[in-house]
Amino acid sequence: MKLTMRLGVRSYDIIIKQGGLSRVGQLINLNRRVLVVSDTGVPEAYLKTVLAQCREGVPVVLPQGEGTKSLECFGQLLTVMLEHGFTRGDAVLALGGGVVGDLAGFAAASYMRGVTFINCPTTTLSQIDSSIGGKTAINLAGTKNTVGAFYQPSLVVADPDTLKSLPERHFINGLAEAVKAGLIADEGLFELFETEDTHEKIEEIVYRSLVMKKNVVERDEREAGLRATLNFGHTLGHAIESANHLGGLYHGECVALGMLPMIEDASLRRRTRAVYKKLGLPSRIRYDGDEIFEFIRHDKKTGPDGAITVVKVPRLGECRLDKVLLEDLKAIIGEGVR
Repeated sequence: MKLTMRLGVRSYDIIIKQGGLSRVGQLINLNRRVLVVSDTGVPEAYLKTVLAQCREGVPVVLPQGEGTKSLECFGQLLTVMLEHGFTRGDAVLALGGGVVGDLAGFAAASYMRGVTFINCPTTTLSQIDSSIGGKTAINLAGTKNTVGAFYQPSLVVADPDTLKSLPERHFINGLAEAVKAGLIADEGLFELFETEDTHEKIEEIVYRSLVMKKNVVERDEREAGLRATLNFGHTLGHAIESANHLGGLYHGECVALGMLPMIEDASLRRRTRAVYKKLGLPSRIRYDGDEIFEFIRHDKKTGPDGAITVVKVPRLGECRLDKVLLEDLKAIIGEGVR
């Protein structure tokens, strides 16, 4: 399957293909220096497959986990490129999940004001969502994605075969973003989760999720309006993730929890909980409401007027943006998701 993100001169192809990782070199010119950024959670065989296709591949394998999205690791990547004499004609390739993609993409955007960026996502979450759209970022002082840039890749290759190596919890974690896509824009995708086996339908799930996101990004690349709908579940979800000290619950699990209070239709909320139960996603959590509120106060979506834009779903396949005063948001977040 192939999609094209149409952004004028920054347009790029999105390839969803079994065995696609072994064809990266045929899809884009790798006859240059390539910084291949991966982490310890990615099988070594994948790294060898990519490096074998590079004329001069420079591997950097980082620790697995959200803590890798740090200023320290960001500086490490830039230093490696400088030490190896990288120029604007060279490239950065992300091989891994959303953490690797965010970090490597930001390094590509920053080094010499921008070098070619290739994204090869190997997790469900990154294949379904974070690999496209051009959002790159690192965390700062325990707060997610505070420092970053909009920087589109030149190519995205999502190989569903790589998902077979994931532990089941990691595989399911990423599906939360696909459930999100169904809730806000694709009724059929949501119903697929209710009736089908997700392992058997994973290629269709990845494709339909990326179609939804592609259509939004093409109309609003820099999140001036419409693209903010993709943040459904993320305002509360990011706060829960930060309150877990960037550990414990995974990103997708936090987003899943963050979506529930923003679903206005009670029957749809019950259906969503049923989907979570089927998949193995959490549907309830208790937390310190004041602590969660403090993380939300520092959210980059908070405006100068003391209000924050949240995404609400009134019915399946539809969503809207609501501006909510921070003080009013306290009542919504409460002391947990029940």
